[in-house]
Amino acid sequence: MLAHDVQRARARITGFLYLLIIVCAGFSQGYVRESLVVFGDASLTADNILSNAGLFRLGLVADLIAFLLDAVVAILFYQLMKPVHKTLAMVASAFRLLAHPAIASINLLNHAMAHEVLKSDLLVGFSPEQVSSIALAFMEAHRIGYLIAGAFFGIHCLLLGILIYRSGTIPGVFGFLMIGAALGYVMESFGDFLYPGHEVLLAWVVGLSAAVGEVGLTLYLIIKGLKSTG
Repeated sequence: MLAHDVQRARARITGFLYLLIIVCAGFSQGYVRESLVVFGDASLTADNILSNAGLFRLGLVADLIAFLLDAVVAILFYQLMKPVHKTLAMVASAFRLLAHPAIASINLLNHAMAHEVLKSDLLVGFSPEQVSSIALAFMEAHRIGYLIAGAFFGIHCLLLGILIYRSGTIPGVFGFLMIGAALGYVMESFGDFLYPGHEVLLAWVVGLSAAVGEVGLTLYLIIKGLKSTG
């Protein structure tokens, strides 16, 4: 009974941290970059970044906070799912650690450099139009890096979904929902590379599937923790 209480408390902490991750990452990706970066218009993007420099930097900080928390959540999920299948739980956590604390964190360099080339004298001798194009190229590199991280995160969600379904401590429906979120992430990552031109549709797919799966699981963990035993 005591061990179950510890696991339940751990589950609630995981849910709370996961919620913070969703809020921070959603703000950065869904609001900051979505409102400031206009792919195909380097001049407008540069104007947006320079006139909203504080917001642009805040987006980077919000992402960084999310990725730091993700390292903790990866370990907490391992502890929660280890009783189900230790090796699978370890692999699932490894993919989450690679996705955001590793790949996506390094990818923030592209976000930062887009602002640096616009505000500094790093590119003396380049025309304003050329500098704007380079800044947009950094944001395009960031978008691609985000997709690469998303492929790793999709595998994590798939394995986590399987573990949840088999756990008996979290309703199996959340396992299916996380598998659905996994398919969304993988479809977006590979779809954008293999079938360019469908980015908007694929973004909607991953947005809806992730919202249902990840937010649903997060709220359950915060409110309920784990199923009662006995």
